[in-house]
Amino acid sequence: MSDQTDATATPAPPDGAILQRDGETWAIVPRLPLGLLSPDVLEGLARVARKYEVPVVKITSGQRIALVGVKSEHLDAIWKELALDVGRATELCVHYVQACPGNQFCSLGVQDSIGLGRRLEDLFVGLEVPAKVKIGVSGCTLCCAESMVRDVGVVASKKGWKVVFGGSSSRKPRVADEIARGLTADEAVALVQRCLQVYRDNAKPKQRTPKFMDKFGADAFREAVLD
Repeated sequence: MSDQTDATATPAPPDGAILQRDGETWAIVPRLPLGLLSPDVLEGLARVARKYEVPVVKITSGQRIALVGVKSEHLDAIWKELALDVGRATELCVHYVQACPGNQFCSLGVQDSIGLGRRLEDLFVGLEVPAKVKIGVSGCTLCCAESMVRDVGVVASKKGWKVVFGGSSSRKPRVADEIARGLTADEAVALVQRCLQVYRDNAKPKQRTPKFMDKFGADAFREAVLD
């Protein structure tokens, strides 16, 4: 019985590849921290897209670039030539951190969103959580990194950072709940870590942060993470 079950089981998809609607081709999303690109990375993406006749190169909502319509036999070669990590897109983990230019580049920025975003990217991307999680870091209250509708959001003001949790821009949009404000960068990082830990400890499998917050309650969550 076990031999028969193994023979008929659906094979696991290649790592870092998402099967497309045609049932034959794949999409891959290289990891591009904060959406920052060097000329070498750009040239590498263009080179493999031409070489392997990738039909669609798409900028995603998470400041990443997806190669869509890749043939199965080209997946390994493309990953090898790009020499980039996989940007997770379906797994139950922290997928990415997106960030605006912040005060390093933008005249409206009041805090260093890129610097803080790098810290969050290094600490949390790939962390296993009950469902996929996306993080947005905005260098001012205009919120160009969509922080208020991300699972975890960090928003800057002249008085420091505000951390929010449980946002969504899906078909049922939800503005994230404010957890604390007026934080230093170190305090914001520590609070994001506590938020993710409470979520990991209490959410049901595959329960996204908006539904979790609706069930757990914003006041109870703030008490749990700020205790």
